[in-house]
Amino acid sequence: MRTIRTIVIAPDKFKGSLSAAQAASAIAAGFRRAFPHATYRLVPVADGGDGTLDALVAALHGRTIDMAAIGPDGRPVLAAYGLLGADSKIAVVEMARASGQALVRPGTNDPRTATSRGTGELIAAALDAGAKRVIVAIGGSATNDAGTGALAALGARFLDAAGDELPPGGAALSRLARIETRLLDERLADVRLDIANDVRNPLCGPNGASAIYGPQKGASPADVRELDAALAHFADVARATTGADVRDVPGAGAAGGFGGGFLALARATLRPGAELVLEVLDFDRRLHNADLVVTGEGRLDRQTLSGKAPYAVARAAHAKGIPVVAVAGAVDLPASELERMGIARAVAASPPSVKAEEALQRAAELVERAASDLSMSLKAGKTD
Repeated sequence: MRTIRTIVIAPDKFKGSLSAAQAASAIAAGFRRAFPHATYRLVPVADGGDGTLDALVAALHGRTIDMAAIGPDGRPVLAAYGLLGADSKIAVVEMARASGQALVRPGTNDPRTATSRGTGELIAAALDAGAKRVIVAIGGSATNDAGTGALAALGARFLDAAGDELPPGGAALSRLARIETRLLDERLADVRLDIANDVRNPLCGPNGASAIYGPQKGASPADVRELDAALAHFADVARATTGADVRDVPGAGAAGGFGGGFLALARATLRPGAELVLEVLDFDRRLHNADLVVTGEGRLDRQTLSGKAPYAVARAAHAKGIPVVAVAGAVDLPASELERMGIARAVAASPPSVKAEEALQRAAELVERAASDLSMSLKAGKTD
């Protein structure tokens, strides 16, 4: 291990206990016990799911704007979007804030009627605030409507054969006859719209939005068949409208087809979430002259390897020859897998003797203690 003078602390959230910024602070506090004179760069990260807004606002000294929006079940909710940097030209919209499953009482969500309209209202508010780039993090949605609710909030119209507007939800798309984009917010043509997403599912079929994620949102087997057919029909009408065939595009099935709808009708770009977050953070610049990177999340496991934030952080640091270690709530990967990812060592914050509920309540303390133990062992390895 090289002499440690500059340490980059770049964890994702510890779900259910610590935000990414809180985790970074706890890890830094632990490392300062062994390296009190080091320079610390705290860079909270995320993978495009819930927590992305908080991580980017914290890392880039942005601000969060609260507002009312239509929730997934049609009732109003208190939502928020973020504006980043001194000029506030980059906005972050988190779908979970307005259209998330957590906004609906457990067991009551109906993916056949759930609407993404509130997310469109957040996008519109970000445009009103002058944003020239909008990042939409789409994890945690309750919806299966191909983003049509959000697009309707931005001016698109989804009509049946009689020319009447369809009711909210994905099931109604089976009656879709025409899409009118003439009144779609014209500012979208001049804005960079990035959809942050960490899945590769297509819009339709056995690996599509309805089949894979519908049951998690309350869909019965019959609902899944109905919703899948409705999304396939939407894809046909969207192709006839814009020429864009999004049925089989990897990632088009993200968030109940939100990615596909915005790709077809709003010229959005689908981006891997963690990769996009690191780009916005200018992470390579933050690694300049770093001697060590510390990352982490609630659980390092097989899902981490699919492109979660710690994976992206480790790969970026490894490419520059910077050692990487990790602090996680739990570590469910063998050392060989960690090494392939670029992580030299990972420690679990929660000891086996501590019950899960207690670990969540004491998360900051446990993470700080684990980080301290890790830092002391690194120092004992003949680092200065």
